[in-house]
Amino acid sequence: METEFVKSLQCNYERVRLPEKPDERRYQYCILTRGGIKGLLSCSLRYINGQAYLYYDITSKQSTAQLCVKQLLDRKWVLSFFRSLRCTRQELERFLLDDKNIVVYPEHVFQDVGSKNFSFLYLPYSTENSGMLKFIDFIIEHMDYEDEGLVECVYSMYEQLEKAGEDYLVKQIYEDAERLEILSQNTNCEKDPDSFMAVSEEANGDPAIGREIAAAEDLALTKQGKVGLWERFSRKKKKERDARQSYREAMLERMEGIAVAEEMAYDTEDYGQTVYMERPVEENEQHKLYTPDGRVAATLESDNFLIGKQKDEVNLVLEDGSVSRIHARISLEDGITYLEDLNSTNGTFKNGLRLQPYEKRRIEENDEIRIGKLLFIFR
Repeated sequence: METEFVKSLQCNYERVRLPEKPDERRYQYCILTRGGIKGLLSCSLRYINGQAYLYYDITSKQSTAQLCVKQLLDRKWVLSFFRSLRCTRQELERFLLDDKNIVVYPEHVFQDVGSKNFSFLYLPYSTENSGMLKFIDFIIEHMDYEDEGLVECVYSMYEQLEKAGEDYLVKQIYEDAERLEILSQNTNCEKDPDSFMAVSEEANGDPAIGREIAAAEDLALTKQGKVGLWERFSRKKKKERDARQSYREAMLERMEGIAVAEEMAYDTEDYGQTVYMERPVEENEQHKLYTPDGRVAATLESDNFLIGKQKDEVNLVLEDGSVSRIHARISLEDGITYLEDLNSTNGTFKNGLRLQPYEKRRIEENDEIRIGKLLFIFR
C-alpha cells in the first residue's frame, strides 16, 4: 500500500493512494464510504489532481506500532485484539463484505487510548496479504516473556498460521486465543484434569464443552508438548533478538517516510521575540524542556520520551485540554534528537511550524516546541 498521514481541518487521516480510478458504484466502495461498520475506521473517497485516495479517519487514535514502544503486551491485550478482530469479521459478514480485505499490519491497526477499542483499515478489493503473520511476529517482539502461558499460546498460533495460512485464520486462531482467558483463571497450568474441567465448565456453562476444552488443554500442556515448544522457542529466540533492532529501525523509518503535508496552508503564530542567554552544554548532560519563563518542565531521561496527558503511558504528563492523551515523542537516534507528532488533535509545532501526524523533525538547542497550547524551549 502507498500510504501517508495528513491533517485536514480538525481531523487526522491515513490516506491510501489507489492505483487507478475506482468504480464508486461497486458494492464494497458503497458500503465502506457509507460508514457505520463497527470495528472499521470511517472512510471517504477523494480525488486530488486526478488521483484517487481513500481517507481513513484516525483522529484521537494511535497505531499499535506506536503504542507498544513503551509498554509490554500482556495476555489481556492480546486477547482483546483477537476478540475485536473476530467481532469485526463477523460484522463484515453481516454486510456481505470480504473479511480478507482487513489490513492487519501493526502500523495500520489503531487503538483508542481511552476506550482501548481497536479499529481496522479495510481496503476494498485488495489482493494484498492481510499481514496477520507480521502482526503475530510483532506480538512476539513486544509480549511479556515472563508469562509462559502467553508465550506458548502466541508461538503456537504463529507456527500454525505459517503451516495452514488462511484456513487457520478463518476460525481456529480465535479459539486458540480464547485459551488465554481460561489460563488467566488458573495460573497453574499443570493442575489435575478434574479441577481444570471445573474452570472450563464455569467459563462456558456447558459440562460437555468443558470436558472437550479440558482434554484439549491437557494434551497441549503435557510435559512432552511443552518441552518441544520451548525447544523451538529457544532456537528462534537468538535470531529474533538480533532481528528486533533492525525491525524497529525499519518500522520507524517507514513511519518517518510517509508523513506528508496536506494541500492546504497552515497559519503560524507569532510568539514574539524572546532573548535567551547561551550557556555551554556539557557532553554528558541530559537535555531538558524549559518553560518560556526559564523553569525546568522536564528532563529527557529516556531515548523515547513520550508527552501527553495519559498517566502511566507517558513520561511527561501535561494536564491541559489542548494536549492529547499520547501527544508527541522526543527521541534520540544516533546522537540526533527528533520531535515527532503522535497523531495529536491540536498539533505539535517546531519553531511555529506544525508537524503532520507521525511526522518527525530534527530539533536543536533553543528550538521552540509547542504541544497543543503549551510552549517549551529545548536545551
